[in-house]
Amino acid sequence: MRTNMPFIAVEGPIGAGKTTLASMLGERLRLPVVKEIVEENPFIDKFYQNMDDWSFQLEMFFLCNRYKQLKETVNDYILAGKPVVSDYHIFKNLIFSRRTLSGAERDKYEQIYHILTDDLPKPNIIIYIKASLETLQRRIAKRGRPFEQDMDPGYLAQLIEDYEAAMTSLADREPSTIIMTVDANRVDFVQNKNQFEEIVSQLKENLS
Repeated sequence: MRTNMPFIAVEGPIGAGKTTLASMLGERLRLPVVKEIVEENPFIDKFYQNMDDWSFQLEMFFLCNRYKQLKETVNDYILAGKPVVSDYHIFKNLIFSRRTLSGAERDKYEQIYHILTDDLPKPNIIIYIKASLETLQRRIAKRGRPFEQDMDPGYLAQLIEDYEAAMTSLADREPSTIIMTVDANRVDFVQNKNQFEEIVSQLKENLS
């Protein structure tokens, strides 16, 4: 489902700064912010210890919680004619599940994904934060989530490639969706106020 109401999603690999940027934009533009549930996932510690055994449980928890959040977003903001910014796009579920699941489990998961999400509103503006492996590792270490500290660098490097492919796919499948790219290797929107204001300015242009 498409919506004319501004629905902004901030996306990028683990550690890119999605929640930080979404929160900053929400405060700057006085927009409500929808933040994904991460640390509350009861399977996340087990997943990073043994991805093969816990991938399906992890991905299903994320999918169901994000679906619930998106339904609430529709009722509270979109249908009420209010713009909103989110620190994720529901499509990220496919990015991660296609990396962690295989065979019948992946097929079942994707069927459930489409049943739940195909008729829900999708963001019409995506701010995609891209970053190198080194930048992501530095930011992950800085925020200090215990379950992320032993993350396999190969898994993170693959996610970077998966996100690049996903953004290309979204641009092809949803040409009306505006994708703004922020290069986190050279843009520090937290420490550099001018660089953050450049993002705000570009976003305002797209909103208008």
